[in-house]
Amino acid sequence: MTRVGDDAVGEPPAAQWRGGRSDEEERRTTISDPVSRAAGDRPTQRTLVIIPTYNERENLPLILQRLYQARPDVHVLIVDDNSPDGTGKLADELASAEPEQIHVMHRTVKDGLGAAYLAGFAWGLNRQYTTLVEMDADGSHAPEQLHLLLEAVDAGADLVIGSRYVDGGNVQNWPWRRWALSWTANTYARLALGIGIHDITAGYRAYRREVLQKIDLDHVDSKGYCFQIDLTWRTISNGFTVVEVPITFTERELGVSKMSGSNIREALVKVAQWGIDGRRNRNRAVSVTSKRILS
Repeated sequence: MTRVGDDAVGEPPAAQWRGGRSDEEERRTTISDPVSRAAGDRPTQRTLVIIPTYNERENLPLILQRLYQARPDVHVLIVDDNSPDGTGKLADELASAEPEQIHVMHRTVKDGLGAAYLAGFAWGLNRQYTTLVEMDADGSHAPEQLHLLLEAVDAGADLVIGSRYVDGGNVQNWPWRRWALSWTANTYARLALGIGIHDITAGYRAYRREVLQKIDLDHVDSKGYCFQIDLTWRTISNGFTVVEVPITFTERELGVSKMSGSNIREALVKVAQWGIDGRRNRNRAVSVTSKRILS
């Protein structure tokens, strides 16, 4: 087991990052509680949990059971990419037992995690859900910790990331090489983009609908590993507040990981380009401001 921080999960304060700060502020993360919104404004009152699936027949009933034991108030959208093992058919059977809360989207091709989530976001936004959650089907994202993400949204966050790499975050049952790859990828992205997010590749997260409406989802073409970085970068670039809360990530016990080398290569190239573009835009803004002051 690889552990980051020794405190119990959920106890440390959330790490908060707000877009649109000065250059100095963009290179550090402050630790504080999110700013509370107006009383009575609870964006998580209508929450949709999106669960993409591909050959997750064994895991799907288990994760749904755990989710509804933890949060019986949320709705679920299962996005199945034509799984050969019959996951889609099983999803339909599970949904028929709870038609008001469990919904199924069938896609004919497997073209990446990002595309599955984009389809799920569009479905949820069209049905007026106010908070949209990403959750893996394999049990690595504990439904029992979903309340940590939703509480942070209600407290003022626009995007909440369930983080393995803030104080109190925890990774269980990962081989050393897998942890090293993840930690290196997050460090590379943080330095290349000049932002203070510790777990920018994390897939357990909750978005306020306003974020997804503004960040131009139609032009997101990232497929796999890079998708989470892409959406986080767009969220920050649009001035929204990102908060990381500590979670325990547990490696799947059933099924096979979908990670591939092409996903990693995509992330390396795109993150470098976003970092270059971001620095150019900041330098251009400083130049324009200087000219105005001089004139």
